[in-house]
Amino acid sequence: MTEQARNPLHGLTLEVILTTLVERHGWERLGDRINIRCFTQDPSIGSSLAFLRKTPWAREKLEAWYLYDLRQEKRSR
Repeated sequence: MTEQARNPLHGLTLEVILTTLVERHGWERLGDRINIRCFTQDPSIGSSLAFLRKTPWAREKLEAWYLYDLRQEKRSR
């Protein structure tokens, strides 16, 4: 239980993570950073979520970028 308390992703859904990154950076930057077709060709939240749920390496990259983005935001405050 204490391990989850320190996990910044605890309680966040994949949809929240993806939506947050799309709102902050846009689909184009997301596609540049993580080069997968669901981000570069006719992107949508639904198709991206379906792919990310089936593809662990892509999900890990997205979560890593989200954590990096959180750290950068905290530093800039």
